[in-house]
Amino acid sequence: MGEEEHPKKPEPESPVTSVESEGAEEKTIVPDPKQEKVEEECKTDRTIDRDAVLERVAAEKRLTLIEAWEESEKSKAENKSEKKLSAIRAWENRKKEKLEAELKKFEEELEKKKAEYTEKTRNKIALIHKAAEEKRAVVEAKRGEGLLKAEEIAAKYRATGAAPPKKLLGIF
Repeated sequence: MGEEEHPKKPEPESPVTSVESEGAEEKTIVPDPKQEKVEEECKTDRTIDRDAVLERVAAEKRLTLIEAWEESEKSKAENKSEKKLSAIRAWENRKKEKLEAELKKFEEELEKKKAEYTEKTRNKIALIHKAAEEKRAVVEAKRGEGLLKAEEIAAKYRATGAAPPKKLLGIF
């Protein structure tokens, strides 16, 4: 992200230079001004590096917090939508069960009406059959009477020896 690494400058082995005096064997150590400047830059670079590292750590911490918040929000949204979907499924199931119960009740009523209608129709058929049997019986009785009457008249004509009268025009 904003990670910039500063190239580290090589540090000199000794930050001081030795100066010899004429005639004396004494050595005095005098700091080199160039070397001091390099040391200050190194300290500044280390501070900058430290600041950059701290800034990077803070940015990573912030990103981690943001990711955790995002996951939390996503989880909340998922849970909320799952809860609503569950409620919708429950509502749908209740409505379906209610309608299926009504349909079953309606089908039972239709079956009951069908059974009643079938029974009524069979009763009507039985009544028609009974009426037909009665009419057949009446017709058979009249036929039997007609045959009996014809036999009696024929016997009467035989006994008297007379011939039956002819009907006019043969219609009657």
